[in-house]
Amino acid sequence: MNPNKKRLRRTMMFLNAQKPGLIKDPHIYKPDSIMLDLEDAVAENQKDAARFSLYHALQEIDYRGCERVVRINGLDTPYWKEDIRCAVAGGCDAIRIPKTERPEDVKAVEAEIRTAEEDFGIPEGRTLIMAAIESARGVVKALDVCEASERLFGIALSGGDYTKDLQTYITGTGIELMGARQNLIIAARAAKIQCFDTVYTDLNDMEGFRRDVETIHLMGFDGKSIINPRQIPVVHEIFTPAQKNIIFAEKVVMEIEDKREKGIGVFIVDGKMIDIAFYDGAKRTIELAKASGVYKGGL
Repeated sequence: MNPNKKRLRRTMMFLNAQKPGLIKDPHIYKPDSIMLDLEDAVAENQKDAARFSLYHALQEIDYRGCERVVRINGLDTPYWKEDIRCAVAGGCDAIRIPKTERPEDVKAVEAEIRTAEEDFGIPEGRTLIMAAIESARGVVKALDVCEASERLFGIALSGGDYTKDLQTYITGTGIELMGARQNLIIAARAAKIQCFDTVYTDLNDMEGFRRDVETIHLMGFDGKSIINPRQIPVVHEIFTPAQKNIIFAEKVVMEIEDKREKGIGVFIVDGKMIDIAFYDGAKRTIELAKASGVYKGGL
């Protein structure tokens, strides 16, 4: 399995692949991933120019460890196969499929990636896939999509198109997204892949943005798509374990491992009843703290 499949992805920042000024140095803001967009951000008559810009950016810019994901055009357009070939030849880390509704969509993209990797001398399996869910049908078929390919590291909700399909609109309350969010996170966890929330487009409402991020964090999401560097610190703060939670997780792991040796199944840590069911969550907190660069312990 590609070791990058489970990497830290709290933020994924959208950038127009056609604009050199946007894609030359986004790593300075320290997003975990960047989304180089060939789809909605690029006009119909500028697709070739955007691919040219994308290829040279992937080849020539040092993004300093920032994951490079390319959003291709939809599978119902004449552009997507050439998008994949350009992105794979350039050395992108992953392809994002827009408007995914069926496992066959993922399999079609996977086949095209495999061919491109072979043609351009890229190690087989290096290029990962993520799928954007943008419709009611996509939400209903989410688990099938999640299990369609070993390359698939995650799914993401695209709220704008989804709410249009649902015959409603983005309200800022999250009510209209709740069903899709819950369904996607359940499907992703069942398939053991990651899940990402939709963008928050009101850049003047940072309080609303914080509430939105806190909500999806509590729901179990791995991260959030973003459209502006101002949003990065808020997401990283909320999705990075606090020191008090790290310390508690350390205690839980050490106590469970100690008590297991002694045949004790239930015990108290800081006044809370703990058993083996808490072990995986505590380990995940520590691993997330390590990946976020804030872990100072010895586990």
